[in-house]
Amino acid sequence: MIYDKTHYVLADGDYALAVSEGTFGGTPTSYYDLFRVENGKIAEHWDVMETIADEATWQNQNGKF
Repeated sequence: MIYDKTHYVLADGDYALAVSEGTFGGTPTSYYDLFRVENGKIAEHWDVMETIADEATWQNQNGKF
């Protein structure tokens, strides 16, 4: 699991979301990490990973990010 670039970090109240991309096992992957902070420390963490489709299969040029 390699993180190459962080695209967004969004925060609201006790929650923060980081949207990143990198590779997982050599495959281009997007990462979404959601954190809940309590007393200045991470209290909870959720994450989702999704393979980024090959550009040749895209239905438009908007891209993942």
